[in-house]
Amino acid sequence: MASSGIQGLKGTWDYVDGEHFDSYMKEIGVSLMARTAAKGMKPRLVISENNGKWTVRSESSLKTTSYDFTPGVEFDETTPDGREVKSTINFEGNKWVHTTIDKNGKKSVVTRHIDDKDQQMIDMECGSVKARRWYKRA
Repeated sequence: MASSGIQGLKGTWDYVDGEHFDSYMKEIGVSLMARTAAKGMKPRLVISENNGKWTVRSESSLKTTSYDFTPGVEFDETTPDGREVKSTINFEGNKWVHTTIDKNGKKSVVTRHIDDKDQQMIDMECGSVKARRWYKRA
């Protein structure tokens, strides 16, 4: 039973696979040590919403992080590796578009949607680097 659209992103998701994630992390400024630690992680994502305020929690054997947001409202976010960024998440059709700008003005865009296999597909882009990750419902 596929759940499309933004509401379909709610729930618990387990990491399946990815491509070019290390290159993406390098481009956004993640340190070598943090990238090395991240390579072996298979995070679980928990996405929830309460009265228009959304929460994203990422759980792994090393660390659990979370952030709260209201769609269309800029917020301060601390990334899992400790970088401070300005973020805005907008819902555009069936996609969730998360734009971040770091202290040096470097922009990255992460887009989430449900694919035709009922998996959460996450496309990441910074500069000329593109990466992708997939998650299945837990």
